[in-house]
Amino acid sequence: MPLSRDAEELAERLRGELRHLPGYDEKRMFGGLCMLLNGNMCCGVTGDGRLLVRVGPQAYQEALRQPHAAEMDFTGQPLKGMVFVHPAGVETDDGLARWVGLGVGFAGALPPK
Repeated sequence: MPLSRDAEELAERLRGELRHLPGYDEKRMFGGLCMLLNGNMCCGVTGDGRLLVRVGPQAYQEALRQPHAAEMDFTGQPLKGMVFVHPAGVETDDGLARWVGLGVGFAGALPPK
């Protein structure tokens, strides 16, 4: 399924934040596009244009307390360590960079796959 226009725009903004990092790659997953570092997912965009961020179990509760964040629950069960960020949370470049930084911090600390 193709990404919505909003999702494509967000994906391009994510590429701008990530493509300079060693080990960066992309993969279609979760009905959208996931961004990987050394084979580990750090963030992505859903087909409808929401950001998803892999913050990890230690930062999960704090991430959920942030404005515009919500549990990632594709299956009806929350995926611990991963959050959705609604579009209002990434309207600014600073907002996007902050969320991407959380995902990069977690995925970058994992061993390569």
